Amino acid sequence: MSNPSNKPSGAQFVQSVLDLQPRLAVFDCDGTLWAGDAGEAFFYWAMEHGLMAKDVAAWAVYRYRDYKLGKVDEETMCGEMVTIHAGFKVAELDRGAEEFFREKIAQHIFPAMQELTLQLAQRGCEVWAVSSTNEWVVRAGARRFGIPPERVLAACAAIEDGRCSSRLVRVPTDEGKAVALRERFPDGAIDAAFGNTVHDVAMLSLARRAFAISPDAGLECIARERGWRVYEPRRDG
Repeated sequence: MSNPSNKPSGAQFVQSVLDLQPRLAVFDCDGTLWAGDAGEAFFYWAMEHGLMAKDVAAWAVYRYRDYKLGKVDEETMCGEMVTIHAGFKVAELDRGAEEFFREKIAQHIFPAMQELTLQLAQRGCEVWAVSSTNEWVVRAGARRFGIPPERVLAACAAIEDGRCSSRLVRVPTDEGKAVALRERFPDGAIDAAFGNTVHDVAMLSLARRAFAISPDAGLECIARERGWRVYEPRRDG
C-alpha cells in the first residue's frame, strides 16, 4: 500500500537505517525513544513517592519553576535533578525508576524506535543511550530497547556507600553529550546518532549520519540546513 503523505512508515524508516549497516549508534531518550519528558515526570513522581527529602522537595518546586521561566540553565537544572536525591540508596532509586517507567512512560514508547534499536543490536551494532535525564530512569527505559546499563551515558552523581551523593559526575546535555561520547570513542567512529531537540545538535554533529526524531523547531531548522534525516514516529507503530 502506498503512503499518501509521502512520510515513511515505521517499518520503512527502520529498514532505511538498517540498510546503512551502522556499527555504532547513539540515541537520545526523552522525545526520541519515547514521547514526553521522563526527567520532569520522575521529578514529580519522586516527590509523591518519598524519594526526595521534604525540605529539598519544597525548594526544588520553586527551582524548577525558575528553570521553566528561563532563569536556570539546562545543564544546571539537569544536574540538580540528580543531586536532589542525595542520601537515598541507589538500589531504592533504581527500584523507584523501574516502577515509575512502567507506570508512566512505557506506554509512550515509539514502537518503530524500539524495533530499530533491537534490530540494530541483533545485527551486531553497538547501541548507546545518551541523556540528560538521571541514569536511574534512563537505565530503566534503555533495557526495553536492548541497551544494557553499561551503555548508558546519563546524568549521574558519585555513589558513596551505596547512596547518591551531591557530587555530580556527568550531565550530558548540549556540548556535554559530545564530550561524553568523545571520551568513550576518541576515534570518532559514530555511524548514526538520533535526537529530538537543539540540545542534541553537538551529539548529532559527531555522527556520519544524523537523524532528527520528531524534532523541535530549532533542531528541525538545523536538520533541514545540514541535510539530516527528519522522522516523525508514531506511538501506535
